[in-house]
Amino acid sequence: MKQIFIMFFTVSMIYANHIRWQGNYDKALKKAREQNKVLMVLLIKSNCQKCKNLVKNVFFNKPYIDKLNQNAVSVIVNIDNRHSFPIEMYWSDEYPTLFFVNSQNEVFIHKPLKNISQKDIQDILIEIMHNKLYNSTQPLCKKE
Repeated sequence: MKQIFIMFFTVSMIYANHIRWQGNYDKALKKAREQNKVLMVLLIKSNCQKCKNLVKNVFFNKPYIDKLNQNAVSVIVNIDNRHSFPIEMYWSDEYPTLFFVNSQNEVFIHKPLKNISQKDIQDILIEIMHNKLYNSTQPLCKKE
């Protein structure tokens, strides 16, 4: 019985609908530029339960995940690993924080989200898909 459960769990994880997270900011930015996609940056902190819950509850097995993967390159950045991203750009005093960035000029295209909900993600995705955000050459908000 235990083996059947483990096999079922493994198969469900393989076919689960999830964000294709990148682990390196520079590589994710390069990929987003090459593919002309939005860069979605999730800023987290080690040992942050709220961060872990967010990934599990908002970015796993949701109806908008495929569209988000099609329109954005996503990267998780750990604030405790400061050398891996431009900290002066992605600074926050709350974790997790989600940034949407025009990958061509590294300008925020949406106000950073600190209390992230499924509705926030869905609303931003609709804006990105309709090119209201990404085609903007002017920042829509100040960098925080």
